[in-house]
Amino acid sequence: MSAINHHNGFQEDSRRSLEKNPSEDITEKIIATILFCCGLVSVLTTFGIVVIIFQVTFEFFQEVPLADFFLDTKWTPLFAERHFGIWPLIAGTFLTTLTAMAVAIPLGLSSAIYLSEYAQPKVAAILRPAVELLAGIPTVVYGYFALLFVTPFLRNFLPLEIFNAMSAGLMMGVMITPTVGSISLDAIQAVPNSLREGAYALGITKLESIFKVLLPAALSGITASIILGISRAVGETMTVVIAAGQQPKLTVNLMESVETMTAYMAQISGGDSPRGSLNFKTLYAVGAVLFLLTLALNIVSYWISHRFKEKYD
Repeated sequence: MSAINHHNGFQEDSRRSLEKNPSEDITEKIIATILFCCGLVSVLTTFGIVVIIFQVTFEFFQEVPLADFFLDTKWTPLFAERHFGIWPLIAGTFLTTLTAMAVAIPLGLSSAIYLSEYAQPKVAAILRPAVELLAGIPTVVYGYFALLFVTPFLRNFLPLEIFNAMSAGLMMGVMITPTVGSISLDAIQAVPNSLREGAYALGITKLESIFKVLLPAALSGITASIILGISRAVGETMTVVIAAGQQPKLTVNLMESVETMTAYMAQISGGDSPRGSLNFKTLYAVGAVLFLLTLALNIVSYWISHRFKEKYD
């Protein structure tokens, strides 16, 4: 009899736990509505930015032909003899970005491999926050460090201009290293230990297992971290404004002064160009190109991360 009463009591408790209190149901709906509104604000903000950028860009191309924008090799919209060729700004952007990634990829990937496979847990617990601390330094500090220390040091060995793409790119690489290293570390640590143990069981060394087993297994995450680092380098402003200069040149010489798309946008944003003028509209035209470049990089990152993603049971 006591067992039957216990069973009935258990069923009653289960029924009560499954039944929702009306006040709890209302609370959940309110929370769901608030979260939906937060997500909607993000979407609407992005949509508004895109609409404004391309609306003014369309007005810009009403005055400047597409051929002049994409085929001309000079960018002098502020001079008496105006040229609107975007390629010098694109060249400066990619020159500093490639230099930055040449630094960030080896440093970030090497630090990720060390922290994941070689460092003791106590050492890794100290080094990882120290590496990620680089991401918290203001970019203006990197810019002045490149201008006042890196450039004078390199000029002892190389014929650099005062403002140059090399110093800016090197400091951007140090700045982006935590981004590449942190995401790559998470991707490597996500690889199951069974793959490591299987590699060791086959008799290969630890270094061989890293390059032949772990890195290929974590390829999607590592690639995503690299593309994310490229996106950040393309969008960097203060470091290149201070260290790379503001001379738009169609060049591949790292020792010369260049101007990136973000540096030009910062220059126009200073307020010297009247609102609604053609010079002001160039800000949005360059911003549209920058937006499309970063969008393309994000799409490629998303595709690669899903195309080469490894799934383990």
